Amino acid sequence: MQKPKGYDSVSVGGGGFQPINPGGHYMGILQVKEKQNSKGADMLVVAYEFDGRDEQKGYFKHLFDTDPKIDKKWPVSGTSYINVLDQNGNCSKNFKSFCVCVENSNGIKIDWDAQDFCAQFKGKRIGGVFGKTEHNWNGKITMRTELRYFIEYDRVAGAKVPEPRMLKKAETSTTPPSTPAEEDAPF
Repeated sequence: MQKPKGYDSVSVGGGGFQPINPGGHYMGILQVKEKQNSKGADMLVVAYEFDGRDEQKGYFKHLFDTDPKIDKKWPVSGTSYINVLDQNGNCSKNFKSFCVCVENSNGIKIDWDAQDFCAQFKGKRIGGVFGKTEHNWNGKITMRTELRYFIEYDRVAGAKVPEPRMLKKAETSTTPPSTPAEEDAPF
């Protein structure tokens, strides 16, 4: 067999992976995009990274940089998908929480009339609380640590680790994967 093209530059997976630590994390917002979800409703796609104050700083950038795919995207675990409206057509709790956390963490007020609404979030600080969540991935039950909710940056140190979120009994059989669609990835 001939050595495949690019063999020497492909990173080896496995042993070196460090999972996200559950609990509070200091984060910076890299990018926010307005999109529509699969039902046509408005949503924000927020890409973030653990900042220099965090014990796992640069976590998602490392995952991105070591991804061997040519058409790589920012890690789903470093991305939050926030519906703007709830099912009744009112402002969603998650959207309001995100906005308030950005305002309080940075001492700013959101400019609702901004020419580029999403640009005002780039580079802003925010906190996040991560916890273990059970998933059914192609019939295999796994646990992942993922963002549960945003908090103010100054509240990260006191954040409690949330209880694991387990699947409901009906979701443990043949539930489709819960990972967001590739086209929703921010990069």
